[in-house]
Amino acid sequence: MTVPTLLEIAYKAADDKRAEDIIVLNMQGVSLIADYFVICHANSDRQVQAIAKEMADQAGEAGYDVKRLEGYDAARWVLVDMGDVVAHVFHKDERQFYNLERLWGDAPIISVNLEA
Repeated sequence: MTVPTLLEIAYKAADDKRAEDIIVLNMQGVSLIADYFVICHANSDRQVQAIAKEMADQAGEAGYDVKRLEGYDAARWVLVDMGDVVAHVFHKDERQFYNLERLWGDAPIISVNLEA
């Protein structure tokens, strides 16, 4: 059994809270902000908050430092900064508007394998 990486932890936390359309952008060589962006969305404010909270909680329990949690109260676009991994949890309408996948179009989309 391997120790899950921060990326796997963030992805699994989003998946566990039923985030929709989860994608991971490999930001290495594209931006100095982070190594990976996890982008997902939910259909309600409460679910956006639940996903962001689960990501922060799971990362903390695994010993990773959550540097910042922004936008949690408004629950339209919550940024979970975990250092090398930055998660963007959107309300569905906001995700379509900001379209980070297009904005960071030169960052390749990668898949994350979660072991059962």
